[in-house]
Amino acid sequence: MSVRITLVAAARSSSMLTERFDDDRSPDQTGWYEVQTAAPVLVPLNAAELRYCAPTLCSRATAQALGFAPMAQPALRGCDMGRWRGLTLGEVTAVEPDAVDIWLADPRSAPHGGESLLAFIGRIGTWLDTRPAQDGGSVVAVAESSVVRAALVYVLNAPPSSYWNVDVRPLSTLVLTGSAGYWKLCLQTAA
Repeated sequence: MSVRITLVAAARSSSMLTERFDDDRSPDQTGWYEVQTAAPVLVPLNAAELRYCAPTLCSRATAQALGFAPMAQPALRGCDMGRWRGLTLGEVTAVEPDAVDIWLADPRSAPHGGESLLAFIGRIGTWLDTRPAQDGGSVVAVAESSVVRAALVYVLNAPPSSYWNVDVRPLSTLVLTGSAGYWKLCLQTAA
């Protein structure tokens, strides 16, 4: 049985310079504008049999603005950043530079006391693998960019370190087809 899962990256909630770990803000003014601009392309995804979102304010607001009426999925939350929650990478680097280096180099490490990158990718993979597989069924889920990156790494069975090399822009989509343990990345044409 094959299911089609479309992951939509949540709207922008802050500039890259003020982005914080586990930030739970609603979309900013630019984010709302981008949702309105992308709506003609994304609203048709509302036809999916199952509609989910991460439990974050930004993901819920993005999904609701697109008319998805989603069910929040705790498994779609971003990586648990432990004591670094609410801080910027610059702030953490200024105080714990060695811990940041370890975190970036070793996907099994969690110097912040939260979740390791490897555990995060595995959690997102487990969520993908446990989606109800109604043959030909479709699912849409709105989540933070980090979740979309983790899903891509999982599906491609790529080394966890490749997570850092994937750039997921707000409101971009990742389409996956398949079933538990057997996923394909589906690139779509603009037409």
